[in-house]
Amino acid sequence: MTARILIAEDEVIIRMDLAEMLVAEGYDVIEQVGRGDEAVERIRELRPDLCLLDVKMPGLDGLAVADEDLAAVVILTSFSQRELIGEAVDVGVGAYVVKPFQASDLVPAIEVALAGRAQLQSLSGRVDEAERRLKQRKALDRAKGALRGLTEGVPGVAGKMAVQIGRTYGNGTRNAGIGKGGYRFAPN
Repeated sequence: MTARILIAEDEVIIRMDLAEMLVAEGYDVIEQVGRGDEAVERIRELRPDLCLLDVKMPGLDGLAVADEDLAAVVILTSFSQRELIGEAVDVGVGAYVVKPFQASDLVPAIEVALAGRAQLQSLSGRVDEAERRLKQRKALDRAKGALRGLTEGVPGVAGKMAVQIGRTYGNGTRNAGIGKGGYRFAPN
């Protein structure tokens, strides 16, 4: 699949050159804007895979746009100060390219930024799943504790049945599994 790219660069000639360069490299340039605030609106609307952002733009600067965390980002700038690079790292920029640049500089930066974003999304999905499973496990533990409290002092078959059902649910068996499991409870 071809990456869909939005370009936000306030200098029209650089923006046009970038678009031409990216299309020649097989990318799909879906939008070109000259202001950071406009970039945020268009990113939300179009959902590009990657944004090429100039650091210094009217409206919002490229780092503020990147901080919105709406897509993979490559920063394009004439500035190579360590402070700016540190800010770019802090907001999650995938790559930082200093002007002037060539396609041979840009393509690897784009691919690295896209791969990094994909890895972060995968890890985020894993974290979400782990959190969901932890919440489920805590709910089961609370339910088993409540069930134990209810069965304390319950004599005979009823108490054994409640304990066995609690153990069964704790092992992941669902209602249908309990009925098919052929659970037998014999009185003492």
